[in-house]
Amino acid sequence: MTTPSATPAKPSVLFVCVHNAGRSQMAAGWLTHLAGDQIEVRSAGSAPAEHINPVAIEAMSEVGIDISHQTPKILTVDSVQASDVVITMGCGDACPIFPGKRYEDWDLTDPAGQDIDAVRPIRDEIRARIEKLVSELLPAHR
Repeated sequence: MTTPSATPAKPSVLFVCVHNAGRSQMAAGWLTHLAGDQIEVRSAGSAPAEHINPVAIEAMSEVGIDISHQTPKILTVDSVQASDVVITMGCGDACPIFPGKRYEDWDLTDPAGQDIDAVRPIRDEIRARIEKLVSELLPAHR
């Protein structure tokens, strides 16, 4: 009788920005769209807004991704501990650091208060970064 081989754990990614209303929500939307259920996706903010930036929702809608049902969430120690990769987007020192986690800081323009023409390039830069991340986390997913 053989024992089943262990299935590798699904990688998990946490996107963090201050309000969890723009950049981190767009990144989570892209990662969910591009990786499906192969990567666990979380997003949070150090000072979450009441709702997602409507221009971010519009920009993502233009590429067929609906993030309108998401809500900004507070960053917790548990969400960081439960994630393999933590990608920050301007939250600075509010992000807790734990040994053994992969941290990246993506220097992205904040879409807050911007019009759709300003948010589209942010959306597209996030997509490029997400595609690179997916290729690193799921090498066979090309």
